[in-house]
Amino acid sequence: MSRSLRRGALAATAVVFSIASLAACGAGQDAQTLQIKPDNAAATKGDIEVQNALVITQGQKGEKGPAVVSATVFNNGTKAQTLDGITLPGGKGKVALKPAEGSGKVTVPALGYVVIGGKGNASAVIEDGAATVRDGEVQKVLFQLSSTGGVELEAFVVPATGAFAPFGPTAAPAATPSGTPSGTPSGSPSAGATGAAAGATPSGSASGSATGTPSGSPSHSAGH
Repeated sequence: MSRSLRRGALAATAVVFSIASLAACGAGQDAQTLQIKPDNAAATKGDIEVQNALVITQGQKGEKGPAVVSATVFNNGTKAQTLDGITLPGGKGKVALKPAEGSGKVTVPALGYVVIGGKGNASAVIEDGAATVRDGEVQKVLFQLSSTGGVELEAFVVPATGAFAPFGPTAAPAATPSGTPSGTPSGSPSAGATGAAAGATPSGSASGSATGTPSGSPSHSAGH
């Protein structure tokens, strides 16, 4: 009898432990994010938590082009919020924020999150990033949420190499390739077409043989 009771107690304890584990997993992003200890910049304000914030520049040193802000924004509240903008209080660069699909504002769903940076995710591009931020510095970044307001933190500035490469910016297009195709094709075909179509020789030969010979010969034969 005592053995049966002990077995029943152990089984009950196992069930309670399983339910508690499931409840913790389903308690929303708040329970999950409390267990994450990011190495990069993180900040929390109200229901919003920003983790793993970085400013990523071009992969090659001295390479000109935009930089990007990469981060994960968690919403531990029961109402969705929009990320209205990202600014660099200590810099002059303008940050262009775009959702992963379509246009409009980036939405952080209730009890969910949104990833900024990387293929298929929302993007935050710092125009003229090469002149705004430098590798190795710490840059203040302000995330502006619709209900929570501003969440500010200090993010490391790193180049798009190694593990950061998939989240880095796209290199600025070179000026030479864009200029050459537009100049050469548009000039040559139009000049050749104009000369062939509007030249004096084709129109003269056609009109001379068509109007001169046929009208003269029949008149001379008819006279005899």
